[in-house]
Formats: sequence, structure tokens, C-alpha cells
Amino acid sequence: MHWTIFASPTELAVTALAVVLVGLSKGGLGGMSLLGVPLMALVMPPVTAAAILLPVLVVMDVVSVASWRAWVDWQIIRRIMPGAVAGIGIGWASAELVSDSAVRLVVGLVSLAFVARALVGAGQGAALAGARPAAARFWGGLAGYTSFVAHAGAPPLQIYMMPLRLDPKLFTGTTVMFFAVTNALKLVPYAALGEFGSDNLARAAAMLPLAIGATWLGGWVVRHMRASIFYPFTYASVALVGVKLVWDGLAGL
Repeated sequence: MHWTIFASPTELAVTALAVVLVGLSKGGLGGMSLLGVPLMALVMPPVTAAAILLPVLVVMDVVSVASWRAWVDWQIIRRIMPGAVAGIGIGWASAELVSDSAVRLVVGLVSLAFVARALVGAGQGAALAGARPAAARFWGGLAGYTSFVAHAGAPPLQIYMMPLRLDPKLFTGTTVMFFAVTNALKLVPYAALGEFGSDNLARAAAMLPLAIGATWLGGWVVRHMRASIFYPFTYASVALVGVKLVWDGLAGL
């Protein structure tokens, strides 16, 4: 890989760091995938960052699905995918109308509200509520929308799934499968919007070896992590990302 594919060595370094964080998260390690676009947006336009990351995400999904395909709750997938497809469609239709800053602010506030709810114990006894079809459609739709506009669908999905208190492996496998499907669906509208130029695809290709290694490493860590560590770690990572997104959203308005 040569840095001249990128605008500067700094852009290369920031992109590589973002890909590592997203890869670790894709492997199942917390919510760090939300940091990808905001981090890259420090050195390039957010739309460019999202376009570079999407092909990388799809390759990561292949690695993740290969590792986690035996740990998927297909009932959850069936409940949330209709809403997610609708959310992707809304994101596509409104792509020119909603600013990146507004999306970051909304996702950040949702993330922090989710963590605050967990800290005060409001999530106790919510397992049955989490399984309701209406909740699945709403949070699936929000996950699909925020995933389309900022690759930031993890907090809405986690709001729906974490009260179910799944085994960490089942939680990770179901999450991996959800985003594998949604990212594949997003390829069509991103291509239709003209975001896959040769420059963006070249930069994405340069990141693939790093992406595959980071995804594998994240999966290895999760397989050796106890539930008593997994859930607090996930909440903490979502909280940190939420603060970052709110900060960026307010700064950009």
C-alpha cells in the first residue's frame, strides 16, 4: 500500500485506524464501528468516508459471517429486517436532505439515552418488551436508516437486542448477520448515488488486508470473553461513541 492513493500520510493513518476499530467491532468487540465515519471525517468529507468504508464493511461481513454463522437467532433477524429495509429506503430517498451533523447528533443522543437507561436499571424486566413486533420494526428501521447514512446502525439495534440478554456469542452472531444483510443492500443505493468512483474503490481495496485481520482478532477476543465482561464493555464503548457523535453533531450544526 502506498500513501499516495490517499491525499496525505495523515489521511492514510487515520483511515487505517478507523478500519482497525471497525474491524474489531465487526468481529464482535463492542460498538467501535460507530467511530469509523466520524474518525475519517476528520480528514475527508463524511460522504467520501462512508463510501470508502462500505466495500470494506462488506468484506468484513464475509469474514464475520464465516466465523459466526452458527450463532444466529433467525427469529430476531426475521423480526427486524423489514424495518431495516424500510429504513435504508428512507435514507436513500432523503440522502440529499439530511446533514451528516444532524444524523450524528441523533445517533449520539440515542446511544447516550440507551446507556443512561441501562445505568438507572430501567432495562430490568424488558426482555419481553424487546421481542414485540412493533419494537422490532421501529428499532430495525432506525438501525437501517442510521446504517445507511453514517454506518451507525449499532445503537438502535443494541437498544432492541440488549434487553433480551442473549449469550454473547448469540448476540454477536445475530448482530453480524443483520449488518451483513444491510450492508449488502446498501451497495445498490450507494452505487446509484455515484459514490463508488475509482479513487474511493482503490482506497477501500488498500484497506482490505488490515480489515480482515482486525475482524478476525475481534472475533477471537469475544469467544474468550465472559458475559460479565462483554456487556459492560459494550455499554462503555457505546457511551464513548455517543459522546463523540453528539460533540461532532453539535459542532457541525
